[in-house]
This record gives sequence, structure tokens and C-alpha cells, in this order.
Amino acid sequence: MKPYKSKINKIRSFALALIFFGFIVMYGGIFFKNSPILVLIFMSLGVLCIIGSTVVYAWIGLLSTRAIQVECPNCHKHTKVLGRVDMCMYCNEPLTLDPTLEGKEFDQSYNNKTKKS
Repeated sequence: MKPYKSKINKIRSFALALIFFGFIVMYGGIFFKNSPILVLIFMSLGVLCIIGSTVVYAWIGLLSTRAIQVECPNCHKHTKVLGRVDMCMYCNEPLTLDPTLEGKEFDQSYNNKTKKS
């Protein structure tokens, strides 16, 4: 299983990947420089990826301002927690704000909203 990372860092990594993907798509237009329509399509798709990255960065910035800041018990640095369970951004220590989950094995499914019948 892949190691779990902080939610904020995951989303920031996705936005960074969108920027690189956008540049690669735009550079892909060089191979079609004889066809202006294809160059325009590649450039437009690349710019859309970069604009999408900007939107994702703005969204995670807004989420980050509303996240609860706690001190990690392991590394004693302040980190932000999104949801019921999250990881420390620095040392990957499992963190929770829910007292009923303290001492339990870390599972990211605790953040899923499920109907209890």
C-alpha cells in the first residue's frame, strides 16, 4: 500500500503536476508546427491545464485557511488537519481531532461520510 500523505500536500502536488502537464502539452504542439490548428489546440489545452492548476491552488489555499492548526505530538511542529483524520505534514504522524478515534489504527476511510442506519 502507498504511504498516506497529508491531504493539503496531496492536493498541492496534484496542482503542481497540472502545471508540468500543461507545459508538456504545449511543447507537444511543436511537433505539429506545419498545422496551425493543431498547434492552437495543443497550446489551448496546455493553457487550460495551467489555469486549472491556478484554480486548484486557490481552492486549497481557501481550504488551508479554514483548516484547524494543531501541534504534532511527535515532531512538535504546527500542522493543519483537514477532516477527522490526517497526517502531520512534516513527520507523517497520524492525527485526529475526534476523541473516539484516538488510539485506533489510522484509516483514511474515517473521513468518508457514510449513512448509519
